[in-house]
Amino acid sequence: MDVDQREGGVSAIRKMLRMIRTDNRGATAIEYGLICALIVMAMMVSLGGLGGGVAGKWGTMANNISNAM
Repeated sequence: MDVDQREGGVSAIRKMLRMIRTDNRGATAIEYGLICALIVMAMMVSLGGLGGGVAGKWGTMANNISNAM
């Protein structure tokens, strides 16, 4: 029996690397994660801008109401 066969060795490592190279599940999960992260970042930027505009409108309304009383 060869040392590589008994202890795994180089042939076992090569076999494992071939299996990893042909398995696309991890790559697909990473791609979906990156897409999700980009969507969340876009939402944060857009909602941040919207939040400032809404806060300004509420402030203006509060001032108008205070001045009317």
